[in-house]
Amino acid sequence: MNFSDTFLHSDRLLPAESHILKTARELFDGVENLPIISPHGHTLPHWFADNQPMGDAADLFLTPDHYVLRMLFSHGVSYEDLGVPRRNGAKVASGKAAWRILADHYHRFLGTPSRLWIDHSMRWAFGIEAPLAPHNADEYFDLITNQLQQDDCRPLALLDKADVEYIATTEFALDPLTHHAQLKQNGLSSRITTTYRPDDITDPDHADFQDNIRTVGELTNQDIGSWDGMIEAHRIRRSFFRQHGASATDHGVPTARTADLSDAAKQDLLTRILSGDARPDDSELFRAQMLTEMAGLSCEDGMVMQIHAGSRRNTDPHLMNGFGANLGADIPTPVDPVNGLEPLLQRYGNAENFRVLFFCLDETVYARELAPLAGYWPALRLGPPWWFHDSPRGITRYLDGMVETAGFHNLAGFNDDTRALLSIPARHDVWRRCVCSFLAHMVAGRTLGKLDAADIARWLCYDAAKDAYQIS
Repeated sequence: MNFSDTFLHSDRLLPAESHILKTARELFDGVENLPIISPHGHTLPHWFADNQPMGDAADLFLTPDHYVLRMLFSHGVSYEDLGVPRRNGAKVASGKAAWRILADHYHRFLGTPSRLWIDHSMRWAFGIEAPLAPHNADEYFDLITNQLQQDDCRPLALLDKADVEYIATTEFALDPLTHHAQLKQNGLSSRITTTYRPDDITDPDHADFQDNIRTVGELTNQDIGSWDGMIEAHRIRRSFFRQHGASATDHGVPTARTADLSDAAKQDLLTRILSGDARPDDSELFRAQMLTEMAGLSCEDGMVMQIHAGSRRNTDPHLMNGFGANLGADIPTPVDPVNGLEPLLQRYGNAENFRVLFFCLDETVYARELAPLAGYWPALRLGPPWWFHDSPRGITRYLDGMVETAGFHNLAGFNDDTRALLSIPARHDVWRRCVCSFLAHMVAGRTLGKLDAADIARWLCYDAAKDAYQIS
């Protein structure tokens, strides 16, 4: 078999059994060309606002992709040699030199979703069929870099080519949203929106938390030394984000813990944190209470709340000090959704104007805790397999663990949660194939009819995300 037969075959990821494959193909034919809804991700808004060429091949496939960086680092490749900018501005490798290293190590990605995504992206965007290797590294680098300068490879053109109907970026609470203002002025804010992520002012362990909390007080003219003033500052910033198209919030937390403290206890907690007299558990307790506060604000303004739990971030201090955050040194940890989410759900789980989407990296809680929770609480939907589990087998494990108790309609569909622009169509393609394979096996087992399977395939690949994020 040649490369196209194995990695880019039209039936890749679909069932091997001929009678199930036929059903899977039929289901996939019905969803393959649906528009893409990408309601949560980390692409950069200036890409779309400025719509300028995107640099070189390494800028596109290597430097911004923490999945790729961490794998190469695990094999002894330094971040300097991968061209990742240092915080002190010291010289690092050129894009072409870093690309050659990727080519030398490309075989190390066999069996990983990163390999699927990159192979798909190279073929989809640049017509490249054969895999990256040392002998073609320079040729591919020049081909990709040259094509990126063409109008049909500018960011907005790539969104059009991928048929991205809706995409949301993610900005922190203090972001001025300059580029989203430009998008709004250009009539693009209904297609390209922002998301309110207030971790910079809700996490006392954030390096700049004290400065950030003072700044948000100044921005909103609120007394952030009082609990009510601090919450009002959030209310004002959320309104500012909604003016720029935001319809959702996002909260990255290490655990699923929430809290529902008395007014006096909340004020005492805030006072201790701002004064520097925090107790050992205060940071976690503050994050927990702030999740419940954010749920209350979502009940007020209707913004969909996302909770991403179960990652210990930036675990390598040398990487953090030398290069910064979100570069690959993040490790999954266990979560306790039943006990953790209980205060929030008991307070707001029955609220009519509240929707919370929960994502986690602990697969052991899928069937035991998350599916039963979503199968009861009206406000709760389950986000798709996230981060380390956004993979063919990870998707299958997710569906297998969730569906029998939560059903299909308590799932939030798919979002790609990516910084890599070209991986958006690749990731949605993998999801759609895996969904169709899963449903085809259900049809073969006579636990689902073909017509119902077709409806569910469309739901999971398009309609569910629009419903979960309340996108009109």
